Amino acid sequence: MPASPPRPAASFAELRALFAARIAILDGAMGTMIQDYKLSEADFRGERFQDHPHDLRGNNDLLSLTRPDVIAAIHAAYFEAGADLIETNTFNATAISQADYKLEPIVAELNLAAAQLARRAADAATAKLGRRCFVAGALGPTNRTASMSPDVNRPDFRAVTFDTLVPAYLEQARALAAGGVDALLVETIFDTLNAKAALFALELLFDETGVRLPVMISVTITDQSGRTLSGQTVGAFYNSIRHAHPLSIGINCALGGAQMRPYIEELAALADCPVSCYPNAGLPNAFGGYDESPADMARVLGDFAAQGWLNLVGGCCGSTPAHIAAIAAAVRKSPPRVVPTHESAMRLSGLEPLTVA
Repeated sequence: MPASPPRPAASFAELRALFAARIAILDGAMGTMIQDYKLSEADFRGERFQDHPHDLRGNNDLLSLTRPDVIAAIHAAYFEAGADLIETNTFNATAISQADYKLEPIVAELNLAAAQLARRAADAATAKLGRRCFVAGALGPTNRTASMSPDVNRPDFRAVTFDTLVPAYLEQARALAAGGVDALLVETIFDTLNAKAALFALELLFDETGVRLPVMISVTITDQSGRTLSGQTVGAFYNSIRHAHPLSIGINCALGGAQMRPYIEELAALADCPVSCYPNAGLPNAFGGYDESPADMARVLGDFAAQGWLNLVGGCCGSTPAHIAAIAAAVRKSPPRVVPTHESAMRLSGLEPLTVA
């Protein structure tokens, strides 16, 4: 007899109720906040990694083990600012990305610790603030791309393959789920093939555990061409991943809110699920920083909310708890986006979408 399908986690109903009731608030940047602590190499190493043979400064994911007080404080600050949902500190916590620091053996431990940290922060905020606070396990894009060659002289070369990505994502997702996350967020997607590997790994996890967690997906439009780094438009990307039946689909990173406007508007008209948006605090300046103030971001995202385009909103690079507090206030009076209904049709994707009526 075939195995029973995975049962949905309780968080499905809770998150859907939140999205139906109001525009939900996501946290802001983790890296921006960590930079403010001006941590040294010794902070990243802690006692455990004092003799590690590779430099570790800049490996923010490692701080969940070596400076958990910093990560916990950042999570708490975002909940205090109004976030309903925070992301785990695991953006680069796959074996593929941690290979840069020679830390592949601790990937499962790293993700478990980060998820448990975030879970404790969410439970504490729920008790303190009197509202349900959620945790999304963050799965970043890795530092390699599966559909393009990084070597212009070898167009056939691939730095990573689908079959390498899947077990790396599965290892990460398995630990995040064990740590108690409410959802899994595949984010900052620049290559749809990488994202498909992550989504396939999540299906393996759900079959393995017998429990299906909500899956959230967020793509990155890299510039004003309106395409991902691997060349897809918003519509083509959505057609590529809608088979995963995501709890939400959205856009984050690369652009500020003003530059993201036409793509969020397009996605809001297309998606048959809630839509998320968490832009950078503007475009990076000459020093790699971000100049948009909380009021600047709130003005742009408040307008998106008034247009009826949002179900979940937050911030990416350059954003802080002050930005999230301002954004939360700006969208408070706007109702959540109404998910549209579309006639059934064959919807295909290449670099651009094709609908066969």
